[in-house]
Amino acid sequence: MISDIQQDAATRMAKSIEALKHEFSKIRTGRAHPSLLDQINVSYYGSESALSQVANIAVEDARTLTITPWEKGMVQAIEKAIMKSDLGLNPSTNGMTIRIPLPALTEERRRSLVKIVKAESENGRVAIRNIRRDANSEIKEALKEKLISEDEARSGEEKIQKITDQFIKDIEKLLEAKEADLLSI
Repeated sequence: MISDIQQDAATRMAKSIEALKHEFSKIRTGRAHPSLLDQINVSYYGSESALSQVANIAVEDARTLTITPWEKGMVQAIEKAIMKSDLGLNPSTNGMTIRIPLPALTEERRRSLVKIVKAESENGRVAIRNIRRDANSEIKEALKEKLISEDEARSGEEKIQKITDQFIKDIEKLLEAKEADLLSI
């Protein structure tokens, strides 16, 4: 019973780490990467579609992305969608190819991105702690219903705390790596 609770908590905590990694991937470091455009949707024949479903996104060089739409009529719709996004990117069109030069990050912008990354990592820590709280309450409920002994409950809570500590360390490592990445020029 306790091992099931621990396994469930560890699985949920791992999902929280994956969600944090996904959030970190949205925060750009000045290098071109196709995932920067993942959240952009384009109006395609009346319905919203992900940009990657209507065009090919490639990295031309370290600071430039190129987008080649599958259909010529999509060029303007893609340009509008990129300009409407909150990414601060200015696409330039050359026939069927859209080039997106990524501006170099200023020191001030880097610092603000670091603050955003720290806030996201704190949200990750809160999610991990909430999962720990849920697991501990499940253990206490099992103890109350006399499904486990007090010793089993105490050791179960200690194991949950060890799992929590490990995932919090993982978040710290991710934060340090992303912060170093953002602050490197």
